[in-house]
Amino acid sequence: MKVVADDKIPFLKGVLEPYCDSVVYLPGGKTQPEDVKDADALITRTRTKCNEKLLAGSKVKFIATATIGFDHFDTAYLDAAGITWTNAPGCNSSSVKQYITSVLLNLAADHGISLRGKTLGVVGVGNVGSKVAATGRALGMKVLLNDPPRAEKEGAEQFVSLERIQSDSDFVTLHVPLTEAGKDKTYHLADADFLKKLKPGAFFINSSRGEVCDNAALKAALQAGTVRGAVLDVWENEPEIDLELLRLLDYGTPHIAGYSTDGKANGTAMSVEALCRFFGLKLRNWYPSTVPGPDDREITLADQGSFEKTMLEAVSVSYDVKGDCARLKASPETFEKQRGDYPLRREFPYYTVAVKSGSRLNPEILSALRELGFNLKEA
Repeated sequence: MKVVADDKIPFLKGVLEPYCDSVVYLPGGKTQPEDVKDADALITRTRTKCNEKLLAGSKVKFIATATIGFDHFDTAYLDAAGITWTNAPGCNSSSVKQYITSVLLNLAADHGISLRGKTLGVVGVGNVGSKVAATGRALGMKVLLNDPPRAEKEGAEQFVSLERIQSDSDFVTLHVPLTEAGKDKTYHLADADFLKKLKPGAFFINSSRGEVCDNAALKAALQAGTVRGAVLDVWENEPEIDLELLRLLDYGTPHIAGYSTDGKANGTAMSVEALCRFFGLKLRNWYPSTVPGPDDREITLADQGSFEKTMLEAVSVSYDVKGDCARLKASPETFEKQRGDYPLRREFPYYTVAVKSGSRLNPEILSALRELGFNLKEA
């Protein structure tokens, strides 16, 4: 049995070798038909386009992507060709939650605003969007949810229209899959008309898929001042991104919102499990034995004078979006390298927050830290 895997999938090397005749590691974006012709299975990321061009005439029976998204799969072709495929739903949802938490707190600090009482509009309430909504509530925000497919299945009571999101939200964040057809199509969901209808002074955030937002329309809205500010982690035409748009953003990052070390470990483990089940390999419930992290896991926190500044002090120890943004703005031509060589990042539950001796924190701050997932060590 032969497996071809993206060489940037972490923790994978050496895991399948005892159970397979051959495991070959290749750059995901450069994998060619001749590389997979005699393979039985692929383990991919988003840069490998799994379609007829790549797979026609191959032996491939199974493909796993170690990512939530699977728009790099031509699922109609895979299904017609009898190729089983899986993704890793929810694997990096806590990582994206961490990213959005840093974004919201940094925007508040940069613009001198309080998040408490502001409205967060979450478009797409799946694994990621649900955790982002919980983050908004932890930060004292009002949260509005929009998810037409869920509303149709579960009833509309807990959801609002897209028009309500646009008119009432101070921050709008997108967490939808990319779909190019159908009544719930998301391709260019955030187009010129969408952006024009946002509440005056609103901020726009997209960490879902690049093509969900019309980047030219967003650039025009920022230039005209109809959108107060914006944050993009995903882009049209990655990695050849719009440099003028990058300069206009509050924060721009190279598609790394879900790139925590925890999220990567989860995605790899889910892919390995799916492959082993499909082929009946004698490897079950595998997870990396050691997930590295910083030696210093304790954050000593004192009151910084406001809820947002104190929360930002704690959150920034675990992750600060400013670092990723600075690297991309300094070297946008290395977009792919920054993704491939992304630095270690652990999620909130890895850290313990200790209140600085002689300091007292507002109970609302302690409650918010706990809700975000931090461990607390109170004096």
